[in-house]
Formats: sequence, C-alpha cells, structure tokens
Amino acid sequence: MTSPGTANNKKGLLALSPLAVFLLIYLGSSICADDFYSVPVSAAFLLACIYAVGVSGGTVRERVKAFSAGAGNVNILMMVWIFILAGAFAGTASAMGAVDSIVNMALSVMPPSMLLAGMFLISCFISMSIGTSVGTVVALVPIATGIAAECGLSTSYMAAVVLGGAFFGDNLSFISDTTIAATKSMGIEMKEKFHANIRIVLPAMIAVTVIYLVKGLSVQAAAGNGDFELVKVLPYLLVIVMALIGFNAVLLLSIGIVLNLLVGIICGDMTLIGWLSSIGTGVSGMNELIVVTLLAGGMMSLVRKNGGIDYAIGKLSSNTGGKKGAQFSIAALVCIANLCTANNTIAIITVGDISREISARFGVDPRKAASILDTISCLTQGVIPYGAQILMASTLAGCQPVEILPYLYYPFLMGVCAILAIVFGLPRKYA
Repeated sequence: MTSPGTANNKKGLLALSPLAVFLLIYLGSSICADDFYSVPVSAAFLLACIYAVGVSGGTVRERVKAFSAGAGNVNILMMVWIFILAGAFAGTASAMGAVDSIVNMALSVMPPSMLLAGMFLISCFISMSIGTSVGTVVALVPIATGIAAECGLSTSYMAAVVLGGAFFGDNLSFISDTTIAATKSMGIEMKEKFHANIRIVLPAMIAVTVIYLVKGLSVQAAAGNGDFELVKVLPYLLVIVMALIGFNAVLLLSIGIVLNLLVGIICGDMTLIGWLSSIGTGVSGMNELIVVTLLAGGMMSLVRKNGGIDYAIGKLSSNTGGKKGAQFSIAALVCIANLCTANNTIAIITVGDISREISARFGVDPRKAASILDTISCLTQGVIPYGAQILMASTLAGCQPVEILPYLYYPFLMGVCAILAIVFGLPRKYA
C-alpha cells in the first residue's frame, strides 16, 4: 500500500516535471545535434506546455483555462507590451542611424581597451538608476552589439557584458522590484538591505571590472572614421533620462519611437513609410520572445496550480537546521521558485513569508536574509535561458540564449560571493 508521503512526493514531482521536460528537450536535443540553433526555445516550450496540460488534473477545458489564465496574467501581458515597444524602438532607432551614431561616439570617446569595462560600468550605473534589468538591456544591448561588430568582438559576449551590469543594478537599486519585494518580505528598510547587500556583491563587481580591463587590452580599434551625428543620439539619451526620472516603460518607449521619426525626418534619413516599415521589422524580431513569454506564463501557472512550488518549498523548509542551513534553505527556496516562475520578483514574493519565518526561527539577521533572497534570485534569473532578460538580450543581439551563458561573469561571481558569505558568515556585522 502506498503511504501518503510517497503519494505526495509523486504528486509534487509530477507537478514540477514540465520544467524538467523543457530542459530535457531544449538542452538534450541541442547537445545531441551539437548545434544550439537547431532547436528553437519556442518549440521546446510548446512541447513542455502540451505535457503540462496533459499531466494536470481536471477536464481538458479546465486545464486549458488555467493555462490561458497564466499566459494572460497582467504581469505577463505587460512584459509583452514592453517587448513589442522595445522591438519597435530598436527597429526605428537602427533605421534612422541612432545606433551607428552612438557606437561611433563611444568608439571616439573611449579607448578600445576601455570598451568592455566601460560598457559594464555604464550598464551598472543605468540599472542602478532605473531599477530594471530589462530596461537596461533594451537600452544598451543594441549599442553593445554595434560596438562588437565594429571591433570584431562576439555579439553574445557584449550582450553578456550588459546583462552583468543590468543584474548588478537589479540587485541593489532602491527602486528595483526585487529590492522592494525582499525588504518588505523581511520587514526592513531598503537602505538596511543595501548596506548588507553591497558588502556581499561588491567583490564580484570589482573582480569583473578587472577581468574586462584585462580582456580589453586585446581589443583592437575599429576601422572607419568614427563620424557621428549628436542629434541622432538624443532619442536614446532622452529615453534613459526619462527612465531615471521614473517614467513608465511603456510611455517612455512610445515617446522614443516618435522621437526616432522626428529626428529621422530632420536628418533626412527617414520617411513616414520607412518609419512604419521599421516598426514592423522591429516588432517581428520579437515574435519568438513574445510567444515564449506567453507559453512560459501558462506553463508556470499549471506548475503552481498543481502544487509544484508548494511541494519544493515544503521539502526544503522541513530540512532546515542551524543558521547556515537556514540561509542555504532561503537561497534554495528562492532559486527553485525562480526556476518555476522565470521572474525573480514573483519568486521573492512566493517564498517571502516562509523565508521570514526561517530567518526568525534560526536567528538570521533579516538584512542578510533579504540580501540572500535578492542576490540568489538575480543569479537564477540571470542564467536561466528562458528568463526575460536573457531572451531579450539574445533577440537584440541576434544569437541564442545559450551562447550568452558562458560569458555571464558577473551573475556567476555574484552567486559565488553570496554562497561564500553564507559559509563564512560574511559580512561579520550581520552574522
């Protein structure tokens, strides 16, 4: 006779299994084919979604309804809106020559040896200022890949440079969703979490900057005259300034699209028909990203509905022991929740209450616990191939998500620093 515990284990593992199916199809088939271009992410997600619907309980109508509710979640649809507008902005900016002008300006101002470190630090600053990694990726990846093309660098490498800086800010910014979620979950002030968090990740940021400075020594100066028109840079600069002020992403991207038309007409490089065509081209480039986002939202909704996340949280929290064990449990909880939701803010909110209970029970400083929540969620979000940030970066850079993974120095080192902070009780002030 099967015990209730065994039955619950089987049910929990079955609920989590769609994620394993996706990873098996995407990574397994790509490795077998020795070609990561051979299997589109959307194809792997579609098969995993079909499987998720198949193993869920209820009638077919109820399963599809639950899947559709997840795909139509307001947060998912807001991301879709941003992806559409980001594609239109990138397409119109490229068509009117903005990207070329920004690339040439960067090459004129910065010596070749500083390009990698400079782009990383700029990405850190912008993401800290605007509090969103996706916004940073949208603004900087087209510029970074343009620089890569001029200097003979890998576009996937340059996309990873921007992603690293984007997650630095996502982790630390006072206006980041993850910071707000982590501090509210632990009942602390944002400045308290910042003081603890910066001590954990600053060594990673310094180490990555040094790596880029060393690697930058081999970067060759780009060929060409480096001419640029400052007026073509203005739409990008204005979008960044509006983001710093706190404009809504949908509004600022919409304004940026119109500004690209006006600047293009003034400079004689764009017509109304050309502008409309470039909007269509830019939006079309986001098709797979939009499809994957909708499929991921639906699949993760079924995983939650079937108890997959609750099962993982229950298993991990039941084995917590000691202060270090408590911190590792918090890290594992938010990591698994992030794998299942592909959204670091939602992951923090999902495990926030139980993390606060674990923190209080085992005497973990809430400032340290909040830092672990945020840092590990950003690490996980930064390296999963189906996360919004890496999908956006790969789309804008014209490469596959898995091609970016080996170059994500900062997210990986950030995770190493977080683990070492747990093992050695660092920072001492919060131990």
